[in-house]
Amino acid sequence: MNEAMNDLLSRAWWMLALRGVIALLFGILALLWPGLTLLWLVTLFAVYALISGFVSIAGSVKNRTSDREWWLILLLGLVSVGAGIIALIYPGLTALVLVLVMGANALITGVLEIAVAIRLRKVVAGEWLLILAGLASVLFGIFVFLFPGAGALALVWLISAHAIATGILLLALAFRARGWGHHHHTLAPTPA
Repeated sequence: MNEAMNDLLSRAWWMLALRGVIALLFGILALLWPGLTLLWLVTLFAVYALISGFVSIAGSVKNRTSDREWWLILLLGLVSVGAGIIALIYPGLTALVLVLVMGANALITGVLEIAVAIRLRKVVAGEWLLILAGLASVLFGIFVFLFPGAGALALVWLISAHAIATGILLLALAFRARGWGHHHHTLAPTPA
């Protein structure tokens, strides 16, 4: 089981890396332009959620035959795509509603990331990176629901910090998973 899970993760490392890069880009763009209008913030969030969601969906479908619980990653992707679609369909959402959609997305995806990490904890080293990414999302979601009326600039900074932290953690996990594949292949006997 351990070898099969390591092999699965080493093949799907690109999914984690792409999600990490997307989160980093979203966080950096939101940080560089703190005076973004609400419409631009909605657009940035929608693009981030849609791309991240589609990457998760593609990775889950690709690995559905080799991973019994591929549906967790599929669910993670569907939640992100749903949040992105809501943001695109209703770009004129009030700031409060947008923040609540972002908070709900972070809370649900964080819980799902933690569930995936717990499932992996006995078979891979480094699952704590995914747990940290999930915890960052859950804490962000909780903060948003506890303080939905926080100032717009404070929320932009918080959104940026959350996206950057999540991106860094996902990239670290992706490169660790990629290393599992290289390590596994270098130890495997070469065919004669």
